Amino acid sequence: MIRAGQLRNGGIITFNGQLHEVVESQHCKPGKGGAFIKAKLRNLASGAIISETLRPEDTFEDAFIEQKQMQYLYKDDMGYCFMDETTYEQIHLSEQKMGDVVDFIKENMTITAKFHNNELLSVEAPIHVVLKIVETEPGCRGDTVSGATKPATLETGKIVKVPLFVEEGQLIKVDTRTGEYIERA
Repeated sequence: MIRAGQLRNGGIITFNGQLHEVVESQHCKPGKGGAFIKAKLRNLASGAIISETLRPEDTFEDAFIEQKQMQYLYKDDMGYCFMDETTYEQIHLSEQKMGDVVDFIKENMTITAKFHNNELLSVEAPIHVVLKIVETEPGCRGDTVSGATKPATLETGKIVKVPLFVEEGQLIKVDTRTGEYIERA
């Protein structure tokens, strides 16, 4: 059993009889009244995100999740195809269950897959990924204002804010948890 006060982002719990992933969990202590937890939960069966206000003492059943390293192969009509790196078994996952991970994965990338009762629930990209910039405005000479940024489109289609000195065609490192630029690769 896990208490609502112990919920962490990425954790998987049983809520209302179905598996949910904790997208966001925030402990709130108003000036008047008792503390509570605001949580966003993603239903792993349907992909729907719900917002819940929970008491810290509410308990949930903690789901046993097995994690495996898998390789992303391709996307087709059936969804995204992943291959188990030990058994070479291929599994498809629908676009609804992928979530924001699609913004950071490219073919042949190794990801972490979460399984419950031998069913693929979700996948996680590595914390930092190196992606190529396919489109961005050229930086002007003399634009050295500290902290100035411009939008850049990555090879996966994700748009991130990058410093003015970063140019089209360069490889950059991106944090997949926040979607922010870290450094040039």
